[in-house]
Amino acid sequence: MRVIAGAAKGRVLKVPRVAVRPTTGLVKGALFAILGSKIQDAHVLDLFAGSGALGIEALSRGAAWVDFVEQERDSCSVIRENLKATGLDTQAHVYCCKAARALAFLDRKYDVVLLDPPYADPSLEGMLAWLASSAVVKPATVLVVAHSSRRRLGDSYGPFAKVRERCHGDTCISLFKGEAST
Repeated sequence: MRVIAGAAKGRVLKVPRVAVRPTTGLVKGALFAILGSKIQDAHVLDLFAGSGALGIEALSRGAAWVDFVEQERDSCSVIRENLKATGLDTQAHVYCCKAARALAFLDRKYDVVLLDPPYADPSLEGMLAWLASSAVVKPATVLVVAHSSRRRLGDSYGPFAKVRERCHGDTCISLFKGEAST
């Protein structure tokens, strides 16, 4: 797995030994094409970070800061190694805890929230509803959710409405924008 664009383009990223579903280059490309310039200078929250590939791609493409949240210790170590290998470690922090716990203590408001949970996670819709009303989002926040094409998400969660969904094989990317997003 590699960083596909930006300052760290071409850098190889490690993948944790625990079972993760690495985001393909095609899906990463589609995700960041959907985000466009919204990633530039953004503060990003990468929930269910896995190897950190999505957050590192965001940093490589010009995000100002990324907070990574991952509950598996091995994965947290890999994210830190990947950040160091790409030279992006001064623009990020890794929280090794469950996403719900992180949402309870994080005090930053994010411009973009990336969610790439396990496809079988039954709590995704509840997490989206909770996230939409949490202190980490603002009216202009953009939520990006990677999910199975067999799982349809709601059209809205709180003030966040689905504005786009793009599927590639078994993976769909749904983009939700708050009322103040442009």
